[in-house]
Amino acid sequence: MRLSTVELESSYAPHQAVPTELTPPSQADLSRIIEMAWEDRTAFEAIESQFGLNESAVIALMRRQMKPTSFRIWRKRVSGRRTKHAALQGGLLMRHRATHSRP
Repeated sequence: MRLSTVELESSYAPHQAVPTELTPPSQADLSRIIEMAWEDRTAFEAIESQFGLNESAVIALMRRQMKPTSFRIWRKRVSGRRTKHAALQGGLLMRHRATHSRP
């Protein structure tokens, strides 16, 4: 049974975030999110604007989808990186463009 947003809001404590999407991302979306997260120059805010996943949700997704060693390597690389946070870049929201996509 799926709950509506109103039903979900009434069952959550005020300090908890209310889920905005009830369906899990498709395999293609998962692949795209992981690709964007691996990209050094793609900010977490770009992932959030495109897929609605904030930084902590992306980290949780990467933890579930990757091998533990790969996750630790990725996490060490992106922690504190200026290019992964739009606020540290001067507020510019960088757009991700895969190398295999057409202009």
